[in-house]
Amino acid sequence: MFKALVLQQEEGNTVAEIADLNVDQLPEGDVLVEVDYSSINYKDGLAITGTGKIIRDFPMVPGIDMVGTVLQSESSEFTSGDKVVLTGWGVGENHWGGLSQRARLNANWLVKLPEGMPAEQSMAIGTAGLTAMLCVMALEDGGVQPEDGPVVVTGAAGGVGSVATAILAKLGYEVYAVTGRPETSGYLTELGAEVLVDRKDMEEKARPLEKQRWAGAIDTVGDQILARVLAECCYGATVAACGLAAGFKLPTTVMPFILRNVRLQGVDSVYCPKERRQQAWQRLQQDLPDHALTDIANTIGLSESIEAAQQIVAGQVRGRLIVDVNR
Repeated sequence: MFKALVLQQEEGNTVAEIADLNVDQLPEGDVLVEVDYSSINYKDGLAITGTGKIIRDFPMVPGIDMVGTVLQSESSEFTSGDKVVLTGWGVGENHWGGLSQRARLNANWLVKLPEGMPAEQSMAIGTAGLTAMLCVMALEDGGVQPEDGPVVVTGAAGGVGSVATAILAKLGYEVYAVTGRPETSGYLTELGAEVLVDRKDMEEKARPLEKQRWAGAIDTVGDQILARVLAECCYGATVAACGLAAGFKLPTTVMPFILRNVRLQGVDSVYCPKERRQQAWQRLQQDLPDHALTDIANTIGLSESIEAAQQIVAGQVRGRLIVDVNR
């Protein structure tokens, strides 16, 4: 027997509880993993609270991130005792996820934990950190260099924004951090942000082209803020867009793309190919400052995950929430 957070639906409402399960109840997969840690992401928060239509088939174990040890494997790629990490692939949405002490998974979803990286640290990174690293790599692919000028990060106090800020600062970029929470100013400065930008200023409707400010950008929110970022981009800038917390619309024109040669690069971490995913994990071990993880992450127990989900949906959580599934 083992414990897991299980979501059920009763009279159209999502009900979350910590339940005792046995291995026979796990869904199909070719690798059985003993889970050490998971995390609570915004998507997990929506699933657990029933706020968003994330889960369509019940019962479901949420948790889009996990790290643990292989117990059994039918795949030649993994053997018993291997440390593995998983993010994305619809796990925690369409397939039982990481908020559980055991998980049965498909081998092609798993990546070996980089040698020397502690399991808990990998969940301080998680989907948010992987997404942030992929965004930084997208800026590099677009030719954005530290000497080109400031890079702006929107939603900077969130999970993706926090990791992106820390990585960019370590790599030598001048980081402008957009936040609507003044209480996070010290936190963002410690991560390496040189200038803080009030979210209200970025929410103002932009003209097709504004004064050139940004050599690059990582946007986690979308909608009007992304439109302003694009309008303020310098010639040849690259914008990595990975989120839509403010909305999925993009009220802009083609002028930044045509007249300033701006590149808008979408970034997906859910179905990111395995080779690039492995590259990103290696880069995270190399380019994410150790102190940043201490600043970014807090660890809770599995029993606290339901309340934490409510807090993250309410916007009361900064950085990353790690879940120790064995406490």
